[in-house]
Amino acid sequence: MNQSLDLISVGRISLDFYANESNVGFKDVKTFSMSIGGSPTNVAIASARLGNSSAVATNIGRDAFTEYILGKLTEFKVDTRYVGIDESQFSPAVFAAMDDPFNPTIFFNRSPEAPDTKIKRDRIADAEIKSTKVFWVSACALATGETAKSIQDWLVTRSLSGHTVLDLDYRPSFWENESIAKSVTKRAIDSSNILVGNRKEFEVATGLTDPDQIRKNFLGQQINLVIVKLGENGVYLANKEESFIAKPIKVDVRCGLGAGDAFGGMLVHGLKNSWPLEKIGNYANAAGAIVASRLLCSDAMPTLNEVENLVKGVGK
Repeated sequence: MNQSLDLISVGRISLDFYANESNVGFKDVKTFSMSIGGSPTNVAIASARLGNSSAVATNIGRDAFTEYILGKLTEFKVDTRYVGIDESQFSPAVFAAMDDPFNPTIFFNRSPEAPDTKIKRDRIADAEIKSTKVFWVSACALATGETAKSIQDWLVTRSLSGHTVLDLDYRPSFWENESIAKSVTKRAIDSSNILVGNRKEFEVATGLTDPDQIRKNFLGQQINLVIVKLGENGVYLANKEESFIAKPIKVDVRCGLGAGDAFGGMLVHGLKNSWPLEKIGNYANAAGAIVASRLLCSDAMPTLNEVENLVKGVGK
């Protein structure tokens, strides 16, 4: 058997098109830069950039971009052993206009039966599910299709071993309504030991938005770490022993997309290396700030040296 991976992330993948022009909407965009994305894919890329063995479990379509997507994953040193090809579908595309660089307008050109909704249970062997150091699930992938069923089974199989991270990653267009999202996500929460999300995502999943209330309600025998992203107020992290707020880092924002995924990649790195809570928070926050200062997401993921320089105040 191959050596255990540091990370397996599960969920969506897409072709990403980012408008090169800032402060204009789609009607005034002239050119786009292309790469690949999708939150769990970006987390795997961010983790790999930091030197971790990282794989993404997803499906892409059979189309003119198939080899491009596989080539980019290989370029980013992401293990593609769990990437399938759906012969009947195109890969989804996501377009982003930088009308508001902090919160760009996003258009998902995506079928309800997108390839990444069709991942079968046998794609990942039980032994690999159990042995990976970090198993990362995007809650969007719980919304529909074979993938949703597979994830719930994988979580049960993993049985809280290692670090089992549920990224609450709520996108309204993926769900029929918030009530269904809450019910489905609750089941996944019961099989996870780390929760990550912003206030809105925690509200949808749990009905709570206050970080202290989230900590009191979820930290216990099962959940050992909660992370609440507070936007311009930084990031709240709490484990069973302590809580900490990583203060925001001021940068000139080029594109706010992908900052949370860079945070996720550094979180994986910190968990793997048993970092203290404060170091995880500061380094992950810095990784997100670096990506926010750049246009692309996957291509923008920072190296450990870049993050350390920013944390130390050298690379501003």
